[in-house]
Amino acid sequence: MSQRIRATALLAAATLAMAGIGTIASTSAQAATGCKVDYAISSQWGGGFGANVTVTNLGDPLTSWTVGWTFTSGQKLTQAWNATATQTGSTVSARDVGYNGALRTGGTASFGFNASWSGSNPVPAQFTVNGVACTGSAGTSTPTPTQTPTQTPTPTPTTTTTPPPPTGTTPLAINGQLKVCGVNLCNQYGKPIQLRGVSTHGLQWFPACYNTTSLNTLANDWKADVLRIAMYVNEDGYVTNPAGFTAKVNDLVDQAESRGMYSIIDFHTLTPGDPNANLQNAKTFFANVAARNSAKKNVIYEIANEPNGVSWDQIRTYANQVIPIIRAADPDAVIIVGTRGWSSLGVSNGSSSAEIVANPIAFSNIMYTFHFYAASHYDNYRNEVRNAASKLPIFVTEFGTTSATGGGTVDIGSSTTWLDLLDSLKISYVNWTYSDADESSAAFKPGTCSGSSYGTGQLTQSGQFVRSRIMTADSFPTS
Repeated sequence: MSQRIRATALLAAATLAMAGIGTIASTSAQAATGCKVDYAISSQWGGGFGANVTVTNLGDPLTSWTVGWTFTSGQKLTQAWNATATQTGSTVSARDVGYNGALRTGGTASFGFNASWSGSNPVPAQFTVNGVACTGSAGTSTPTPTQTPTQTPTPTPTTTTTPPPPTGTTPLAINGQLKVCGVNLCNQYGKPIQLRGVSTHGLQWFPACYNTTSLNTLANDWKADVLRIAMYVNEDGYVTNPAGFTAKVNDLVDQAESRGMYSIIDFHTLTPGDPNANLQNAKTFFANVAARNSAKKNVIYEIANEPNGVSWDQIRTYANQVIPIIRAADPDAVIIVGTRGWSSLGVSNGSSSAEIVANPIAFSNIMYTFHFYAASHYDNYRNEVRNAASKLPIFVTEFGTTSATGGGTVDIGSSTTWLDLLDSLKISYVNWTYSDADESSAAFKPGTCSGSSYGTGQLTQSGQFVRSRIMTADSFPTS
């Protein structure tokens, strides 16, 4: 979109409103009694840059917010998302867009923008929220050689409260609310952990596989830590009955919680491969499930299963619009972002994790997806995971013991090599699938889910192997 220019007032207002840039009406929002603003430059190109802004409310709850700052080197807004922004001279104001306006104490809201620039591109020296100067730190991403910050941010004093010892023995009871620390998934004590579990198949095809008996078997016999809830969006999934599928997902979240397991809410986009094709569906779905499950500690959000046929920039564009929807309702949860080439960190498209490292998602508590199928993906994929694991927080939200088709020979040797690697790197993993699908990657023999037994006699070769790996003792440090 071109830079904002002078024109007829009505035409200008309409044009800018489409881009998220426009006149901000006066409001009577209460003053912010304490706030922190993090400003992260996410990308730069010739004549332009992108940035993400996160505001944290450190004071009394707010019903709406307007963030203000001043550019000092001629930067001009060209586009904004998740906020309505305006610029007068060098002064910028960005107001919430309704759904993300309410901020509880400690709550966060995020928005992003693109702007033109030339010369230096310093971080703004001061931010305001609802007209009051923020006293928290104005953090920034590591500057590129062309960035010249004008000041060193002052850290905000924090008080750390050590959680009490766990009162139960389930994965959820021990680990509590998860978070990302460095490149690791960490528990409530700040200790790196590894979760191991399984994924459902499509809820539209195998609903009978997820009942009281099968879920008890998963929690008590398999001793699984996590259940991934694969909700297909297309392919007779969510789009055919949004309310019905949302209810199914929420029920399985509750079922996992009652058994002390974590749950991954998987917005299972596969066809079409561009997640932006389902952007509005994603916004609606995640707004609903995040609001409904915000008080739970067992929920992880996977916002796009296997992006394919798209660039990393297109995936980032999608993520930058969906993540704030979740954060507005559930600010503490871990969010997992799909990667290019069917979530192969780009390898299946001839790329690599370097594109993610160079241009990461500018939000906290973010992990990146990697998928593999042991009979299709060998050393070149394993080498990429080894390389990426020291730079990015990775979660293997789907793997199979077979070929990428889900069928064919079960490759125990390659599967063992893969899981040994993930164990050594403390990378969490989820197996495809806990179902009785007529394919060799399924855990149960066909017809199992129409009966009442989910014991070892009903397991396939893949199911036997995966169960043996999952049921070994976890290592969940608390001190």
